[in-house]
Amino acid sequence: MKLDAWLLEILACPNCGGALRPDDPAGELVCTGTCGYAYPVRDDIPVLLVDEARTPAP
Repeated sequence: MKLDAWLLEILACPNCGGALRPDDPAGELVCTGTCGYAYPVRDDIPVLLVDEARTPAP
C-alpha cells in the first residue's frame, strides 16, 4: 500500500472525523477515532465510503 504521508495527514474518517492510520498487512485505513471503522485501500486508492467499511468487532 503506497500512501504519501501528506495524504494521511489530511484524510479523515467520513463517519466520525477521526484520524486514519494505515494497516498495511490488511490493506486498510483504520479510524483512530470513536467508530474504529476500517476502510479498504484498492490499487493504492482509499475507499472512504461508510458502506464499504469494515466495522470493528464488538
